[in-house]
Amino acid sequence: MASRIHPTASIDPRAELAADVEIGPFCVVGPGVRLGRGTRLLSHAVVMGHTAIGEANVIHPFAVLGGDPQIRKSDDSASGGHRGLSIGNDNVFREHVTVNVSSGEQTTTIGSNNLFMAGSHVAHDVVVGSRCVIANGVQLAGHVVVEDWVTFGGLSGVAQRLRVGQSAFVAAGAMCERDVPPFVIVQGDRARVRAVNVVGLERRGVPAESIARLKKAVARTLLRRDETFDAVMAALDRSDSYVDALARALSSGTR
Repeated sequence: MASRIHPTASIDPRAELAADVEIGPFCVVGPGVRLGRGTRLLSHAVVMGHTAIGEANVIHPFAVLGGDPQIRKSDDSASGGHRGLSIGNDNVFREHVTVNVSSGEQTTTIGSNNLFMAGSHVAHDVVVGSRCVIANGVQLAGHVVVEDWVTFGGLSGVAQRLRVGQSAFVAAGAMCERDVPPFVIVQGDRARVRAVNVVGLERRGVPAESIARLKKAVARTLLRRDETFDAVMAALDRSDSYVDALARALSSGTR
């Protein structure tokens, strides 16, 4: 099926559009943009920069993907080098979402099957995994890494160069100024670990036995540590793959 492009849309002739792409009224697609099969720009959406978007993505009105990084630098690095954005498949970008290209150090990267709700922001050089939910007004600062299956509540924020571990839940309004361990709920200003993200793990299909082991491991390492960190880590039973993933994250500094 041929692409369907509304006559009011502005498409640069250097953009690459795959079959089945739909571009609605008053959308803008700049040079260097590649749109994969089945991707839909509903109306008034803007895609610019060196942005490669995969298949079956939906971009809602007034979203801007591929804008310049919001940085101030005195050298030429802000305007030179590779400044790209790579997006996988089956993502939804709701109204007023902004995603910036990289600053030249790496490509801003988004995986697949993510939902970015209205007004959320993904800054330069951020890496977002797959199957994440980023609620309204969430702010991800530059160089943040978000692993798979993470959920953010509305108006939460993550400071630059931090990592949010897999299957974490960042509660609404939480302000993260340190790494978020995997599998946990963090809440507050400043955000701290409150519990294991049981609901998220169940929705992911993690076995009940592994969830029970994670509860014990999180309680011992993050909630009521009565021993030194090295002693606690040495005593963990890491035969469960999820507990082992938690231990590896904590050992690398995500705690």
